[in-house]
Amino acid sequence: MMRQAIPLAVGLLATMACGIRDSAPIAPSSIMDFSLLYARNCAGCHGPDGKGGAAIGLADPVYLAIADDATIRRVTAEGVAGTAMPAFAQHAGGMLTDPQIDAIVNGIRSRWAKPDVVRAADAPQWAAEAPGDPKRGAVVYQTFCSSCHGASGQGGPRASSIVDGSYLGLVSNQGLRTTVIVGRPELGAPDWRGDVPGKPMSPEDVADVVAWLAAQRPQFPGQPYSSALQPERGVR
Repeated sequence: MMRQAIPLAVGLLATMACGIRDSAPIAPSSIMDFSLLYARNCAGCHGPDGKGGAAIGLADPVYLAIADDATIRRVTAEGVAGTAMPAFAQHAGGMLTDPQIDAIVNGIRSRWAKPDVVRAADAPQWAAEAPGDPKRGAVVYQTFCSSCHGASGQGGPRASSIVDGSYLGLVSNQGLRTTVIVGRPELGAPDWRGDVPGKPMSPEDVADVVAWLAAQRPQFPGQPYSSALQPERGVR
C-alpha cells in the first residue's frame, strides 16, 4: 500500500505545482481592464458609476461634450496642482502607465459620452478664451445663482455655500468653470442652460461669474481658526 501511495502523492504535488504556476499574480502595470482601473483609481471621488461624489461625475455627457480626450487624459495623468486631484501617471509620480491612462480615458468616452447631447445648444468652451470681470460676475451671480446659493453665495434654501474659503481653496478656477457649465446633476444643480428657464448663460457670463467666485478665495484658506482651536498663550 505504501509503495502505491508514494507515486500518487508525487503526482498530486506535481499537479498542485502546475496550478500554482498557472495562477501567478498579474503585475499591476499589466492590468488594462477599464472597470478595474476605474474602480481602483477614480471611483472614490467620481462615484462608482461615474455619477459623481466628492468630485464631478465623469459619466455626465455634458461634461464629456465640452472636455475632449486630450483634456481628460492630461488631467488624469498629471492631476491639478493645488487641488484634491492627484497625478496618476508614472511619469508624473503616480502608479499608472500611459497605456493604462489611455484605457481609462477611452473607457470613459466609450461608455458614457453622448455626442448629440449639446448639439442644439451653444455650449461654452471648456477653457475660457479670456479672463472674466469679477464686477460683472457679481451681477451674473445674482441673476443665475443666487436663487439657490443665497444673495451672498453663503448658502440658500436649495444649495450650500459656494464662497466657503476651504471649498475655494481646494478647487481651481477651471474646476469652478467646469461646474458652472456642466452643473452637478446628481446634486440637483443644473448646467449653464437651466439656471434661468429660457435664458442660458453666455460664454461671457460663465467667465465673469467664475472671476467673481475666484475673487472670494481667501489668501489663507481655512482661516480664521475657531477660538476653540487657538493655542493658549504661553503654550507651545
